[in-house]
Amino acid sequence: GVRWAAPSAGKIKSIYYATGDIVTVGTIIMEIDTGKDAVITTKAEQQVLVDEGAASALDSQNSFRNPYNRILAAPYTRKIARELGIDIEQIKGSGPAGCVLEEDVYRFSNQSNACNDNQGESHTGIREDAEGTTIPFKGIRKQIATKVSHSLLTIPHVTHFDEVDVTNLNELRKTLKLSGDSISLAAFLVKATVICLKEHQLFNARLDEENEVIRLLTDYHMGIATNTEAGLLVPVIYDVDQKSIRTINKQMKELTIKAREGKLTAGDMKHGTFTVNNVGPLGGTGATPIINHPQTGIMTFYKTKRMPIVLDDDEIAIRSIMNISVSFDHRVIDGAQSIAFTNRFIELVENPNKLLLELI
Repeated sequence: GVRWAAPSAGKIKSIYYATGDIVTVGTIIMEIDTGKDAVITTKAEQQVLVDEGAASALDSQNSFRNPYNRILAAPYTRKIARELGIDIEQIKGSGPAGCVLEEDVYRFSNQSNACNDNQGESHTGIREDAEGTTIPFKGIRKQIATKVSHSLLTIPHVTHFDEVDVTNLNELRKTLKLSGDSISLAAFLVKATVICLKEHQLFNARLDEENEVIRLLTDYHMGIATNTEAGLLVPVIYDVDQKSIRTINKQMKELTIKAREGKLTAGDMKHGTFTVNNVGPLGGTGATPIINHPQTGIMTFYKTKRMPIVLDDDEIAIRSIMNISVSFDHRVIDGAQSIAFTNRFIELVENPNKLLLELI
């Protein structure tokens, strides 16, 4: 419990609340008999003190006197002041009856530091905590900050990591390129992802907490996280499940160019149901991406590395290995379901023939 310094010497005459009761800040909780102007308060009057006095009388300096001029503060507040090297007697409290609150201590500390900094400038001409260059924190940057903060504070994030061998898929891409079709690796990965979403629908869902239901979505609109000079933008490929890999590849390129040229419209970034993030070209090998709220997951593709791998026949071969991760909303999805999702993704990517069969 919290101990409070008594505002006056005397004996406790009345206690208005029992142990464990919850009261608001500023509410009168007891009456002290100082032996001078003792007043007997009836039960009805006590109710008035609780209901009305907390709102008005306590805000008045005359309602709660401190005749000994002792600074009122909770032990924890005094502890903070001691740790900061501050004499709490020098602080003007903003709480009831001039009680020093925690924020009063920090405010006093900041003012003291600012004063010391100014004195330091007058002697040396140099500030110890010079700010340097400032960058405006507004527009897209501020919108991103608001959205990711809300997501991280709302959704219990869990990230599952795995790796996938893209050697065979890259060989298929080389073959297609010889026939005139230059398809990015990311386009194949997006198609494999949407196939997994249709089989594991909790990843393409919305949690409706108000109505206590999980809504499985029938539309598949893939957000494509895109790095730009203005910050991270997420344009959307709509109805990605109904589109060919060639069309997905074309739209990904178009949206990426629009994003980096600052030409995306609001309509380009609405109604995404799941997001993929391809950071491989940037060189990343692992991270814990934040889910694009209110979606339930985000899948990230990392840098591909050439690595020696032991094959099923115990032969060692150099293969192209890519790390992947799936961040998911643990309120909706469990770890086993995330593993099943990535296992299916790995199966499709490592066996391009199976991926192509899903397109028929």
